[in-house]
Amino acid sequence: MQHLTSRRLFLTAAATLAALAAGPATAQASPVAGALENVLEKKTGVTGSGWFGEHGRHRLTITVDGTEGAADGTYTLECAPNGGSHASPGAACARLDQLAADGLNPFKPVPRGTMCTQQYGGPQTARVRGQWQGRHIDAVFSRADGCEISRWNSLVPVLPAADGA
Repeated sequence: MQHLTSRRLFLTAAATLAALAAGPATAQASPVAGALENVLEKKTGVTGSGWFGEHGRHRLTITVDGTEGAADGTYTLECAPNGGSHASPGAACARLDQLAADGLNPFKPVPRGTMCTQQYGGPQTARVRGQWQGRHIDAVFSRADGCEISRWNSLVPVLPAADGA
């Protein structure tokens, strides 16, 4: 019975995907589209595909704290076209596009139970919110251990380098 319920959910999601894809562009960034994309990613194993998204278009608000420098603050980043109050929108957008092309989701948290080196990378924290590849993003970053440091570094220059520059 569970298999039939899962299959029914998948088929409903797929049908809704088709309907939304044919609908107006405003449906692409809706919360319903984001929820359906999550279901489709779990069922198909395909991530980073931007099921509903406009590839290359990103609208993010980035809040950085703890750098003890000019990098602290809240910035906006828009891609395609590049802009916002981010210090290097061109480089940041290029990095996001590269990650998307590689099929990676840099906003995905470190999986629970992951073994990480116990090294401290500094007091820096960041929160990224907005739209990336048509998906709603609300991610928190730190430099609390090796996994989090790696996750942070994968987003430089979206996030500032460790030296706060």
